[in-house]
Amino acid sequence: MNRHNNAQSWWRIESAPGFTRVIPMGAWRIANLKRIEEEINRTPPSVPAGDIIILDGQGLTELYASGALLMYRLAATAGADSSDIELANFKKKHENITLLVRKHLVIARDLRLASRLNPVQVIGRAAIEVVRRAVNFISFLGETSYETGRALRAPFHIRWKELVVQMERACLDAIPVVALVNFLIGVVIAYLFATQLEKYGGNIFVVDGVGTAVCRELAPLIVAIVVAGRSGSAFTAQIGTMKLNEEIDAMLTLGLSPMQVLVLPRLLALMIALPLLVFIGDAAGIFGGMLIAHSQLSITMTTFIERLQVVIYPKTFMVGIIKAPVFAAFIAIIGCRMGLCVQNNARSIGLNTTSTVVQSIVSVILLNAVFAVIFVQLGI
Repeated sequence: MNRHNNAQSWWRIESAPGFTRVIPMGAWRIANLKRIEEEINRTPPSVPAGDIIILDGQGLTELYASGALLMYRLAATAGADSSDIELANFKKKHENITLLVRKHLVIARDLRLASRLNPVQVIGRAAIEVVRRAVNFISFLGETSYETGRALRAPFHIRWKELVVQMERACLDAIPVVALVNFLIGVVIAYLFATQLEKYGGNIFVVDGVGTAVCRELAPLIVAIVVAGRSGSAFTAQIGTMKLNEEIDAMLTLGLSPMQVLVLPRLLALMIALPLLVFIGDAAGIFGGMLIAHSQLSITMTTFIERLQVVIYPKTFMVGIIKAPVFAAFIAIIGCRMGLCVQNNARSIGLNTTSTVVQSIVSVILLNAVFAVIFVQLGI
């Protein structure tokens, strides 16, 4: 093995067939960094091409983060990429600093590479990311389905107190905003119908339009979007904060399953709550339409209700109720999965919460379109 010392003894290089060991020496602290950098520029290390580079910390007495960054520059001068360097013989505290610096170097390198991508590469990178997220979502959906089946076969696995708490937050606390939004939607739809039907003397048909539109499409869709922005984002923020505070790691240490403790109560609570909220949305939307029909078209409330009983079949009402648990399942799964995917920084919570709302709303609209096609094909 050949040894090479530089003039200031800030590092030593030991060469052997197939690998080269770079050994920083002394105190790589802020006061010494200028001299070390000058030495690297004056006498850069020479390493045979193709050698594995090992960064050896046995000679270090002190190490700051800026010193670790300079160590990686020394290794890079020798021809190594920061992610390919092997670490050996570091003290624990020095190793932690070195690994933290390497992590940020890799992130910065990836960002630089991303900024240099041409349009085709950007599209390809985005497509790969979409596929990766879809695979992860399907995997999480399968795991959730399995755990839900287990819980339903053995109900004592369900955390009933948490389920009740989540139902209160997702259902009872959401009633005012759901009722208000659907009431206003009913008012708008009835007003639009009224302005057109008055021209042809078909005032009574406003009941058909409001009842069918609200019960079949608008109430389930509006309620699901409100719940996605309200409960879905809350799930991500709550679980993400728990992960950031290492509470989920503590659960695993205690032998508890995050799926049973965190995901299942929220999933079941939302699947129970959303049909109830859709029913409330139906009632609020129809009531809003009833008020406009009474004020604009002189249709009494008694006449409106009698006509509603004739034109709104049970299947029209059930279409919206059937959609609700499916919407709820996707909102809860997306919210919980994004919470569990939070990284160890506050910025990630914000990004994942925003992503939860966007993904949930898009999923609800796509599912609504799928339901529309299926029900038309079935003649419902």
